[in-house]
Amino acid sequence: MTNNDNKHRLTFEDKEITLLGTAHVSKESADLVAEVIEEQKPDTVCLELCESRYKSITQKNKWQETDLIKVIKEKRSFLLLSNLMLTAFQKRIGKKLGIKPGEEMMRAMETAGAVGASIHLADRDIRTTLSRTWRLMGFWTKIKLMAQLITSVGEVDNITEEDIEKMKKKDVLEMLLSEIGESLPELRRILIDERDQYLAYKIRTAPGLKIVAVVGAGHVPGIKRCWNEPIDTTALDEIPPKGKLFSVLKWGIPAVVIGLIVLGFFHAGVSAGTDMIKWWILANAVLAGLGAAIAMAHPLTILSAVVASPLTSLNPMIAAGWVAGLVEVLLGKPKVKDFEALTEDILSVRGFWKNKITRILLVVVFTNIGSSLGSFVAIPLMARVF
Repeated sequence: MTNNDNKHRLTFEDKEITLLGTAHVSKESADLVAEVIEEQKPDTVCLELCESRYKSITQKNKWQETDLIKVIKEKRSFLLLSNLMLTAFQKRIGKKLGIKPGEEMMRAMETAGAVGASIHLADRDIRTTLSRTWRLMGFWTKIKLMAQLITSVGEVDNITEEDIEKMKKKDVLEMLLSEIGESLPELRRILIDERDQYLAYKIRTAPGLKIVAVVGAGHVPGIKRCWNEPIDTTALDEIPPKGKLFSVLKWGIPAVVIGLIVLGFFHAGVSAGTDMIKWWILANAVLAGLGAAIAMAHPLTILSAVVASPLTSLNPMIAAGWVAGLVEVLLGKPKVKDFEALTEDILSVRGFWKNKITRILLVVVFTNIGSSLGSFVAIPLMARVF
């Protein structure tokens, strides 16, 4: 079944499949991919790419079509920011080692075209994977994830070629989130195990009788393990509903706050009720404004966060970060040069704050974090008034 550490022979019904395990930032992997495809001349080449990642490789100007207002309204700011940070991590490793990240995928596409093979995308949409991961996490885990992603962008300079060899045994997402994964094993199930199943199904049902599949080496053991198992990709593509606890908090916190204020006025007097309102406004306004300021938002954006947070925190359907993000877009809509500079700017932590696109996403995320913290800080301060 296995020829060597990176090349594996599989069969499914009347199909012959060569599974290649690669590192996404390894020249040797890129050379192996081209060599195998040229040698075997398969009917189909399967790639560990989803449609959006495929377009980001093949359509260099795709970023210029991004509608940031739509991203904010659809609550996809964190997902887009996370995707950019993961891209930045790979790009910096590739730059350090003199290879483009994903070069093995590009070489696979080029070589497939040269031998007349069709391309088949086998990975689950990155947005689905990140959405399923996001739903699993609690508030503090999300903050920890955000910090880890930002920190990872600046830690690449310490990575050696030996570390790259270790990466061949892990998925990039798994490696970046390994610390969180230790305390949240369900994370690995979504990031790795589910995608192993998805990849196995897509590869074995790809068109053609002779197939070469190019995947990260970290996925090879899992793909082989579930190769002959029944797999329901519809279930793997579903975005799970938000948990009951989220729904309780979503509506419960505003109810508790309003209840406290009413009790304050009726049982402790006008002065106590007024103090409660003051603490609610101050805690929300200050921390939401601080979040926007940390993201280096425009002064008017910071002001909008300060004004919106005490109100939006009482309305589960609106978030202060969305308001601040929309204001930031309107005050300084990204230009073509911002999209053109994006691929270079995301290579440094400073660049994330410098580029208008990523700064807007940071404004949304940090303002929302500040506003959420404000609600948790405000309630005990309000309760002390009794």
